[in-house]
Amino acid sequence: VQLQASGGGLVQAGGSLRLSCVASESIFSILTIGWFRQAPGTMREMVATITTGGSTDYANSVKGRFTISSDNAKNAVYLQMSRLKPEDTAVYYCYLRGRRMSWEGARDYWGQGTLVTVSS
Repeated sequence: VQLQASGGGLVQAGGSLRLSCVASESIFSILTIGWFRQAPGTMREMVATITTGGSTDYANSVKGRFTISSDNAKNAVYLQMSRLKPEDTAVYYCYLRGRRMSWEGARDYWGQGTLVTVSS
């Protein structure tokens, strides 16, 4: 399974961006899908995740500014980012935990990353 992320770019502080991620094939069962990010010299951190049941989880630093949504039929996840700050600058990675086939166990999948740069 390949996760194709898009939507990154350069934006001024206070601006907005929308990230999209689509899986390359149908997934039998998606447990969790979402976004992580990694800034230079830092560890990868969770930004936002959503379960198939619709439960969401956000990093404290993005609560109230970012909104995650998913389209299970399209195996897609989106991240609407508003009121962006320079500290949001990072490579954003799409993440999926699920079962590709009914007979397989759950495993993690990662996208290639899309760069978000917020200028001050």
